[in-house]
Amino acid sequence: MLKTLVCSAVAIAAMALAASASHAAPVIFFGENLTPAGAVSGNPLAARTAFLSNLSGVVSQGFESFNAGATAPLSLSFTGSGATTLVANLSGAGQIVSNPGVIQGRFNTTAPGTKWWDVSGTFNIDFAGGSEISAFGFYGTDMGDFDGEVNITLTDINNVSTTLTVANTNNAPNASLLFWGFIDAGNSYKRISFGNTAGGTDFFGFDDMVIGDQRQIVNPTPEPASLALVGLALLGLAASRRNKRV
Repeated sequence: MLKTLVCSAVAIAAMALAASASHAAPVIFFGENLTPAGAVSGNPLAARTAFLSNLSGVVSQGFESFNAGATAPLSLSFTGSGATTLVANLSGAGQIVSNPGVIQGRFNTTAPGTKWWDVSGTFNIDFAGGSEISAFGFYGTDMGDFDGEVNITLTDINNVSTTLTVANTNNAPNASLLFWGFIDAGNSYKRISFGNTAGGTDFFGFDDMVIGDQRQIVNPTPEPASLALVGLALLGLAASRRNKRV
């Protein structure tokens, strides 16, 4: 009887793990450095490295191909799985800024580049049909020195929206740096919307955007609840083996 129960527990855990891969919330990667001195280092670099370790064949958009002063709409392209091209359209507020150093707290993070997307309002990135994505990350500069927070709304392929808040420090020092990214092995998204709780007052810099499609995720992470179920099932299996030896 115990053996039957243990086998059932393993089966239930396996089914829960499979379900979590399909319906898990996005896994968030975040790191912040309040005093980076205009360079990429510390927690943001570590967070981006961890983010990229879960992806394969992705590229970074550093805005270097755009002219300084260019405004939306901007057509962006990224490399998807199988060397396909993922097409995106950036719309809304903002402009391309070019400067080799730090300007009003924002700076380029694409060595040896000079450009970034500079914005105080809201903007969207829409992914064309067939270019839906399951991973997205970016470097952000000068976020929160005027108490602004970035709200990111993800709209999936079923038109379901989820809003996430980037946990940047409020009243942060000038010229801070952060990395924020998500990976969702169980869902694909067609729009990312960026909000600013202090729009018109707090200006943010965005650079080195990375996106990935479903097949570029190489290390999907199961939910903790599912891992707990698997652990319980394995404990039950161990108990069954001990019973057999008694």
